[in-house]
Amino acid sequence: MTTTTTPITIVGAGIGGLTLALELHAAGIPCRVYEAAPELRPLGVGINVLPHATAVLAELGVLERLEAIAVQTQEAVFYNRFGQHVYTEPAGRYAGYPTPQLSIHRGHLQLTLADVVRERLGADAIVTDHQCLGIDQDGSSVTARFRSPSTSQPQESVISRAVIACDGVHSAIRKQFHPDEGTPRYSGVLMWRGTTVGRPFLSGASMVRAGWLRDGKLVIYPIRDNPDGTQLINWVAEIERPYSGDRDWGKPGDPADFAPAFADWDFDWLDVPALLRGADTVLEYPMVDQDPLDSWTVGRATLLGDAAHPMVPRGSNGAGQAILDARALRVALQAEDDVPTALQAYEADRRPKTSAVVLTNRATPPDAILKEVWERTGDKPFDDVDDVISPAELDAISQRYRQVAGFSLPDAAR
Repeated sequence: MTTTTTPITIVGAGIGGLTLALELHAAGIPCRVYEAAPELRPLGVGINVLPHATAVLAELGVLERLEAIAVQTQEAVFYNRFGQHVYTEPAGRYAGYPTPQLSIHRGHLQLTLADVVRERLGADAIVTDHQCLGIDQDGSSVTARFRSPSTSQPQESVISRAVIACDGVHSAIRKQFHPDEGTPRYSGVLMWRGTTVGRPFLSGASMVRAGWLRDGKLVIYPIRDNPDGTQLINWVAEIERPYSGDRDWGKPGDPADFAPAFADWDFDWLDVPALLRGADTVLEYPMVDQDPLDSWTVGRATLLGDAAHPMVPRGSNGAGQAILDARALRVALQAEDDVPTALQAYEADRRPKTSAVVLTNRATPPDAILKEVWERTGDKPFDDVDDVISPAELDAISQRYRQVAGFSLPDAAR
């Protein structure tokens, strides 16, 4: 099999890999992205990009394009399952950050980043139909081996100064580095995700978390404003439930498995059963993560994003941490000519930080506010939330998460 050469090989054209390509290009470091899918398509549903990550996107000159296809989140709002308000905190620019929190369709974010990569790096900057099988390396270079998923035939190998694995939770390079790693850790929570066209609710830019997991929890937020005044509304239903399947983001879900838990959630600000019924497609996914690794880097190869630190999707932090990884790796490669040394410096910076986020998402994510209220009230309506939990306690829970996740706003900027 013949080989090609490129200075930096990025495996995976997800949000982390594409952001890394833009970072390296801005630093004058040539690179190419290799993606397993035969073509990039707008897969997935909604995600949030927090201010620490949109600040990176702003510096890369792509934020304005993303704002045009997203909703700028105004507030995070917490309710119990009876529709009673628990807590509200401003988000993004509304909280004093210099850049916004964006609620956006994951596929639209990915395709916009891909468009910018091709514009700046060239039409051949993203090579599709290349699934990475693993790497081989010596002291001076690293070779990535590929196959074509569409034909099952080998593709040309690629020799580089470095290989960066941005190929997600099923990363072949992660498996090569850690062949004895255990199975994913299931949190006990099963999720169903969908999008529904509907009328704006609350501020029209609110991110709602409501209920608690034993009886049913929802995360709801708009991800696109439509010309006719409606919005594309993203929702996630979460229930504690046994699960034994695999991690497959595209697995269809059955509304009969979760809709009954929300049948009486008809609030004065949103008809939840109608929202769930209105979805064109429902996807099912287990809330899983992996224990933090003790290393990401071997020689001239390292991990980034979900390949490095898969985390449960609580706290809106998965995409943001991948974007921060990309910035840190660019900084390390600019500061150090020796590639293995630079990759180790990147890992030394990012691995402890992302490990803390993984563990905090398990124990005390932002929706720990809802758990606290659920426990103190015995899952019953309250007369006054201040009699259940003080505003200071609520703010402290939220602030602790912001500090761990790396987007705490300095007191001076409040």
